[in-house]
Amino acid sequence: MSVPYVLVACLCARWCGVCRDYAGVFAQVATRFPQARFCWIDVEDQAELVDPVDVDNFPTLLIAQGASPAFFGTVPPHAGALERLVQECVHGGATRVAEGRDLPALVDRLRSLSD
Repeated sequence: MSVPYVLVACLCARWCGVCRDYAGVFAQVATRFPQARFCWIDVEDQAELVDPVDVDNFPTLLIAQGASPAFFGTVPPHAGALERLVQECVHGGATRVAEGRDLPALVDRLRSLSD
């Protein structure tokens, strides 16, 4: 059984020092998961893409398996935390998704960026 396409999106802001520091970690972890699509989204510069989803803290990750969100939330800005989350999703494990969000539509918009 194959695992659906995995999308890993980091929702950050250019002005955020933690995000700037995390960009290198995010890119490094991306090289370890060639089967997943990693994308960096600036929530202000690309607000039309992210709206109406609110991002309150940074870094916030959205991870989807196929068209289904599997994780949405703030994570510690460490490679190990990101690797564990991606590993779970790549192997079909569910993590957590906040209820009542417009995440499936955001996943569709983000997936269209990579098509």
